[in-house]
Amino acid sequence: MRRIPLLCSVLLVSGCSALGALDEASRPLAAYDLQAAGAGPVARGGASAGELVVESPVVGGALDTDRILIRPDPLEARYLPGARWTDPTAAMVQTLMVRRLDATGGFRHVGRRPLGSAGDYALLSELTDLQAEAFDDAGTVTAHIRLDAKLLREDDARILAGRVFEASVPAGSTEAADVVSALDRAMSMILDDLSRWLMQRLDVPVAAAPG
Repeated sequence: MRRIPLLCSVLLVSGCSALGALDEASRPLAAYDLQAAGAGPVARGGASAGELVVESPVVGGALDTDRILIRPDPLEARYLPGARWTDPTAAMVQTLMVRRLDATGGFRHVGRRPLGSAGDYALLSELTDLQAEAFDDAGTVTAHIRLDAKLLREDDARILAGRVFEASVPAGSTEAADVVSALDRAMSMILDDLSRWLMQRLDVPVAAAPG
């Protein structure tokens, strides 16, 4: 008879744990996005290149989600608890590329789709890293982004140029706000380099930086 109260207690605790897990899972995740709002290169003399279509970057594996990736080990993928991106990673990065490249003023049109049946050029890319890395021996946390980009001419589908863009920025901690802030700075660096590279490849004059 003594076992009955003990069994009831165990069942009660187990039930509370299950309810607690369900409650935790039902809580909304805090939503973050990247702005990458730094002042990038600007064309001198207005638009001189044609129409650029920015394709959605290819992503795979742990990046194919709206969760914020953190790697405690090079071979281990986790997501920041209680946090997510406002859009899936590929869509968010495509938006940032369109916005920054359009802001250069060097292209007649920059968009996700061509204005007509086809654009003049297409930007193809693969996003292989967009994450926080916490596997340094010193215990530091680093935001790391790597983007493999190719410039394609639409009329004959010829690859004109390709380059890998990579940036790493220290993050203060594994807290979501610190990780997102560091990723934002890293993304701004990537987009600056990407914009300048595309303008050079398409002979768009770049204005001198003020000051």
